[in-house]
Amino acid sequence: MPLKYTERFKNQYLKLPLAIRLKVDKSLKLLDADFRHPGLRCHPIGGAPGIFEAYVDRKYRMTYERRGDTLIMRNVDNHDECLKKP
Repeated sequence: MPLKYTERFKNQYLKLPLAIRLKVDKSLKLLDADFRHPGLRCHPIGGAPGIFEAYVDRKYRMTYERRGDTLIMRNVDNHDECLKKP
């Protein structure tokens, strides 16, 4: 599925440490190839209809929504911060 990035996602991505950005890149490739990939542990976010969470690692998450055949990448940050404003 094609990925599109919000400005917030781009800005948050640039604030991440390099090691985490590399993990995000890997997760984005998996998401692009198959948003159901088990390693991403994608699931809907409670209280935020239509928005999904995907794992980057144990601490970091990224959020997205599906619009047709495109995934709109909304946010990427540590778990708590990412889910405050998915």
